[in-house]
Amino acid sequence: MAQNIMLYWGSGSPPCWKVMIALEEKLLQGYKHKLLSFEKNEHKCEEVKALNPRAQVPTLKHGNIVVNESFAACLYLENTFKSQGTRLIPDDPAEQALVYQRMFESNNLQKKMYDVAFYEWYVPEGERLESALKRNKENLITELKLWEGYLEKTGKGSYLAGKNFTMADVVCFPIVAYFPRFHCPKERCPRLMEYYEMVKDRPSIKASWPPHWLEKPEGQDTLKNL
Repeated sequence: MAQNIMLYWGSGSPPCWKVMIALEEKLLQGYKHKLLSFEKNEHKCEEVKALNPRAQVPTLKHGNIVVNESFAACLYLENTFKSQGTRLIPDDPAEQALVYQRMFESNNLQKKMYDVAFYEWYVPEGERLESALKRNKENLITELKLWEGYLEKTGKGSYLAGKNFTMADVVCFPIVAYFPRFHCPKERCPRLMEYYEMVKDRPSIKASWPPHWLEKPEGQDTLKNL
């Protein structure tokens, strides 16, 4: 079954990483994959463009079915292989609603983290403003307080949507992992860091850990002064 799956991906990309975690959780080890370099713009190659007109990764191909968006790919894998591996979307309506809420809410956390961590990458030098970066940091701090509150409500030792590992964790963990890597002070998000420590050694996450992170465990310090 896994041999019919092809994934085009880039190391360290949260959207790519979440799909790889989902593949591991659904016991689809042995799928075909192609690691592409962002620095060399390999994700814009003709092979990817033929499947994804946006020339982005992840791009997932299962038989004749192509799924390009990471949320869509994760949900597709759960629905297609529901009976195997970890059940990532619960049946209970209330539990399911919370999983979906945390999943899609993670877009806010990712964007606000990117706005600080990659500010100099995204904003041309002549357009950078200290006031803009300060505002971005304030927005990220406010966002982190929300997630701290969520984890406080679910209780110590819980996952993002309750006592079980779900699709909420699949899609959120790759974003959370950037905070310790980019030296975010632990006191800014102590509960998220407890969560990170609890989840980082899960087999699906260890198996899909970004290869360039293994080579260089510490990243930039762009979150150090948050």
